[in-house]
Amino acid sequence: MTFQEDFSYETRPVRVVFRPGAAVTATPDEAARLGLRRLLVVCGHRGETFARAVADALGDICAGVHAEARMHVPVDDADRAVAVARAAGADGCVAVGGGSAIGLGKAIALRTGLPLIAVPSTYSGSEMTPVWGLTEHGTKRTGRDPAVQPRSVVYDPRLTLSLPVPLTVTSGVNALAHAVEALYAPDASPLVSVMAEEGVRAMAEALPRLAAAPEDLDARARALYGAWLCGACLGATTMGLHHKTCHVLGGTYGLPHAETHTVVLPYTLAYNAPAAPRALTVLRRALGAEDVPRALWELAGRLGAPRSLAGLGLTEGDVTPAANRVAGEPYPNPRPVTADGARAVLLAAYEGGPPEPARLPIADSG
Repeated sequence: MTFQEDFSYETRPVRVVFRPGAAVTATPDEAARLGLRRLLVVCGHRGETFARAVADALGDICAGVHAEARMHVPVDDADRAVAVARAAGADGCVAVGGGSAIGLGKAIALRTGLPLIAVPSTYSGSEMTPVWGLTEHGTKRTGRDPAVQPRSVVYDPRLTLSLPVPLTVTSGVNALAHAVEALYAPDASPLVSVMAEEGVRAMAEALPRLAAAPEDLDARARALYGAWLCGACLGATTMGLHHKTCHVLGGTYGLPHAETHTVVLPYTLAYNAPAAPRALTVLRRALGAEDVPRALWELAGRLGAPRSLAGLGLTEGDVTPAANRVAGEPYPNPRPVTADGARAVLLAAYEGGPPEPARLPIADSG
């Protein structure tokens, strides 16, 4: 494999603190380092207990806890959170939880310019990206803005101990999807490849350990480390077919975020594999498998994760209109995305069988 000589790589300043117990012990220090004196803590209902512990640690500089984060960040939720931040006179925001909480924190940052501190409790990777997403009228819009990139990220492996095994698995595979898609992005680079390979290897090794022993703190730390690297890959590159498909399924059909990524990943990779040989080489090394799409499908199955979109609530009648949405907007992808191609991916994911090796028609080779 020849060296990739033509690439660009952009990084944004973000400080990372990684240690057990950091959610409570390091977050106040990060706020002080940023000069923040009135912080709104945002979270979802599931993570409210941890968020309130962080709020207690912040003490007098906590302006309140807003526990209304929801999946896919509905615009109405964002409007309310912005109003709460402004009414509280907040000069910053701390998002505690998974992708929904961090997504809501990003919505506040996007609208107000307030600096964001992220304290992730899942493996979503959102904390390492300048990507925001909002859902309105059945459509999920995404964009990139430096204003939403968290200024500090506090990784606390202990915060993930209460993450149920099913969500641990799907959140972890969601992280894998970030690295996989980054490897064949048009703005991939050698550094992204290194981070992606290490992130995939770390996560793929940690997940079986966590399924067997959910309280294994070392495995939790390794998974969080993998999620950090995979999220950093997503933050440095452009999203393609996989993320576009999941955004349609989540924003339009209300499918759960991490579970949808878990189901769809083997099929989008099988579709793109013939046009992404460099990515496949890296993934084969990281996973120790020749057939990478099937290896990912088998990993999810061994760990008890969902394997079909039908099992997540999509109907067969939804497949064609969803495919038309997926193919309806231009975005970079190593293999051209047609309505028929998107439908084939979605139908395979709907049925949930082993991903079949994709052939690359002559018409697709350009």
